[in-house]
Amino acid sequence: MMKSRIYIFIVIMAALPLWSQNQSRQESEDADRAAAEAPALPRTFQNISLGMSLDALKKALAGNGLFYFRGDMDVSFLPGREESLVETTGFSFIKRAFFQLRDGNVFIMAFSLDPALIDHYSVFTAFIKKYGEPASLDPAQAVWESGETRVAIERPLTVKYIDKQTFGELIEESGVRKSGGVRLREDFLNEF
Repeated sequence: MMKSRIYIFIVIMAALPLWSQNQSRQESEDADRAAAEAPALPRTFQNISLGMSLDALKKALAGNGLFYFRGDMDVSFLPGREESLVETTGFSFIKRAFFQLRDGNVFIMAFSLDPALIDHYSVFTAFIKKYGEPASLDPAQAVWESGETRVAIERPLTVKYIDKQTFGELIEESGVRKSGGVRLREDFLNEF
């Protein structure tokens, strides 16, 4: 009787890694299937999208009832760069909206939501239901990413859409500027 129990225990222990591999393979396949079934990340909110021109953005904002867009009063041009910023107030669920443009095209859209009308958990669970689990999650933000788009829900309650290619180019340029600044700083310090 004891030998048969030991034999059964050995068979179970030998089969456990195989079962574990099958289980993790099944979980991986389920995650892949869920990711394939999830719709692509949005690049558009209402009638406003990443990549649109400044004129198209102004027209879209003026015709959208969620925003109190005052025209050129809400547009700022950033000196020394080919960038502009459109900042406008919103109605209802949107308190403020920010659109950053580079080379005349929108590459960041950020919508600050009114926590008195909508809560972080509702937005977060709606995103999970529609787009699956976030690529990264921490107390400050939840991030979903695709090849060309990054969408984040940040605290305080802000939904941000980013064109990854343009943003990556800016980061790269800023690194070049920063390294030049670091070199100048080191040269200055070496003068002493």
